[in-house]
Amino acid sequence: MIIWPHFLLLRAAGLAASVGTAGAYHCMAPQSQIFGATVASGPDPRQLALTFDDGPNDPHTQHVLDVLAEHRVKATFFLIGRYVRQKPAIARRIAAEGHVIGNHTETHPLLITKTLARARRELRDCRQALEDAAGEHSNLFRTPFGGRRPDVLRAVRAEGMVPVMWSVTCYDWQPTSAAYVEKKAVQQISRQKDRGNILLLHDGGHHQMGEDRTHTVGAADRLIRRYRDEGYEFVTVPHMMGQNGTARVSEEAKPALVG
Repeated sequence: MIIWPHFLLLRAAGLAASVGTAGAYHCMAPQSQIFGATVASGPDPRQLALTFDDGPNDPHTQHVLDVLAEHRVKATFFLIGRYVRQKPAIARRIAAEGHVIGNHTETHPLLITKTLARARRELRDCRQALEDAAGEHSNLFRTPFGGRRPDVLRAVRAEGMVPVMWSVTCYDWQPTSAAYVEKKAVQQISRQKDRGNILLLHDGGHHQMGEDRTHTVGAADRLIRRYRDEGYEFVTVPHMMGQNGTARVSEEAKPALVG
């Protein structure tokens, strides 16, 4: 079960009134495929993909990068365009150290409540920010809060992007402890041993630059140590999908297990 922030519950309640409870659920549930195919997991159950949303965030994104460098792990970062414009050097460091950069919109709106024109502008503005700061990057896209409609997903694909969700929610968007984040991840991974899991973590926060993500930094270190000891391989999302490095991802490369 996913525990949504309070304001998302209010938005979901309003959506349920217009599209029905089932429709509202599938707009937000990360592994649902009802409104269009997304990447939510991979075919190799011994692989884990760490993904980080809402950066670049000074200084915590850099602390996450330090942990990844220590363990020689590559991850996937979904960056917010307006933060990239504020901290382009951090985005460049992410790219320079071999991590994958994906699009997380310009301002992090809940797209199920926005017009298609606004959604397209969010995608394009973020893409431009990423290009200006880091140059060529992946065509992966993650929608804020996981919220999507069928027409939004069609617009994403029309822009040449591949929508990426997740299979493990680490519940780190509010201040908590590294141990709690690790516990939530372990519980879900243990229930989903038939797939390669994509973990949702947050190196930043959509409200403002400088959100405290000390617990996420610690949790990333703990999770890498735990699952390396158990023989798991940490990979980027493109690698999990069957492509190496930071190459652009084709629709045909989607993993067999997505839900």
